[in-house]
Amino acid sequence: MKTTTDFISPATLRRREAVAFLIESAKTVETPPIIKYSALSLFSDRFFPSITPSSSQNHHWLLQNPLNYSTLQLFSLISLWISSKIHGSPPLPLKTLKSIGDDRIKDQHYTKTDYLDAEIVFLQCVNFGVGTVKNSVFVMVEELLVRFKEVARVAEMVSFEACLDVMDLAYECEAVSRFYVEKPVCLVAAVVAVAFVVTVPKQKCEFPLLAWVRFVTGCAEEDVVCVVRVILEHIVETNRVSCGNGSCLG
Repeated sequence: MKTTTDFISPATLRRREAVAFLIESAKTVETPPIIKYSALSLFSDRFFPSITPSSSQNHHWLLQNPLNYSTLQLFSLISLWISSKIHGSPPLPLKTLKSIGDDRIKDQHYTKTDYLDAEIVFLQCVNFGVGTVKNSVFVMVEELLVRFKEVARVAEMVSFEACLDVMDLAYECEAVSRFYVEKPVCLVAAVVAVAFVVTVPKQKCEFPLLAWVRFVTGCAEEDVVCVVRVILEHIVETNRVSCGNGSCLG
């Protein structure tokens, strides 16, 4: 039986894998969430949409179309490096990121010079607009969860870490990640709602969460439900693929 991944375009699949690689790399170096999500915003929301065949920078060897997975892995590390320069003190050493690349990028070996060149190419692709990089969704999720805990005891069962896990999944799923730009407030409501659904036991799910987030955020309930549904479908599909690879728990 065919799964959803059988119908994903090669470009979308490469993007999803590169985002997952970025998330795993951020976990390896234990970056603060603000660095990880700013890097994801840079890579997914700004860099990836810029690398079209008509891009003015496509003469550079790193941007030859179609971009392979190894090149996307390199640029995902570059986004993490740039984000750490903005939000980290001190920033991540290039040596650390190159070590990750040497260990995990299997199809290509990149030198220190390649990393420095890739940083310039990356900045050109986003028009050097990184001075005010931030991830408002990350901040708003934290704020909404605090407000949720002020009005409902059951909210104590919803951890901020669970919300971050949902945000990671949202970035992996291209159908959802566009909401980071198009409807960030709606995505915030959906992230908290999904974290609530997957962590709170069914017998304790009596709090009218959708009505509450609609009241607090002003988002239409059907919009939130739509995003929640897509995220949950992605979670199910991800778990199905993991089970098929023999890595499913339970």
